[in-house]
Amino acid sequence: MIALIAGTGDLPAAILHRVQEPVLVCALDGFAPSLDVDISFRIEHLGSFLQALHERSVTQICMAGAIRRPPVDPSAIDAATMPLVPRIQAAIAKGDDGALREVIAIFEENGFAIVAAHAIAPDLLPPEGVPTQVQPSDWHNADAIVGEATVAAMGQGDIGQACVIRMGQVAAQEDADGSDAMLAKFHEEYRDDEEPAGLVEELSDFVADAVRPILDKIKGTPPEAVTADDGILFKAPKPDQDRRTDLPVIGFETVKGAAEAGLAGIVIEAGGVMVLDLPSVVETLDLHDMFLWVRHKGAA
Repeated sequence: MIALIAGTGDLPAAILHRVQEPVLVCALDGFAPSLDVDISFRIEHLGSFLQALHERSVTQICMAGAIRRPPVDPSAIDAATMPLVPRIQAAIAKGDDGALREVIAIFEENGFAIVAAHAIAPDLLPPEGVPTQVQPSDWHNADAIVGEATVAAMGQGDIGQACVIRMGQVAAQEDADGSDAMLAKFHEEYRDDEEPAGLVEELSDFVADAVRPILDKIKGTPPEAVTADDGILFKAPKPDQDRRTDLPVIGFETVKGAAEAGLAGIVIEAGGVMVLDLPSVVETLDLHDMFLWVRHKGAA
């Protein structure tokens, strides 16, 4: 049997509908999914939760949906979890990727195989290319290069997996609040044509060297061809992250936020970002004259 540890968002339901065997739906207290839950557990009872999975004949675990690191009440830790306390404390002290790696290690050491969401639902990883009517321009290509380097740098600090790039500059970066909050803030700051706080004015030498040939090629483009809000949302996994968990996801809400923010399109890393209901995403982007570019990593 497989256990689906489901967080918030639409991904858990999409995974559940694709599993071909019995599924035990589990949820961490405070992060209930929009699904019927078989087992709800607290991090202070992780040891007992592992025992319950064995009792239910679970052999595989898939983690899908958004979950934040919960606070730990030392007085609520049960006897079965006490031996895991040092590791739980160490995990919580790390960034998201580090914490997930520690949790994965605990599950594996207890005999459970970790199954990636996209292994169950490979159709959620769209093929490389541009499925929308609108195609990205050379300017957007340059922005995508900046976006890739920016997310890579963010990932090194275990910060986030998305950013907004406009005309070669970083206009917004995802933090613990997620992509939707980042897009909402970007939209708010640009509502009155204000420059966003923390705009990066100078690119790193690496990014500048990569972008300069493209900018030289399009330097004759009239300034009016690129509007103040003609930017992109770029989303990709963190460098070297364990892709069995926390693979980025976009869906209708992402498209809605990007459209409200006045962006020209969305660029995602091919093979690294799942798309919920791709036909609806493409249809909605077409209605807003926006593009989706499923981009090969390192493309120039």
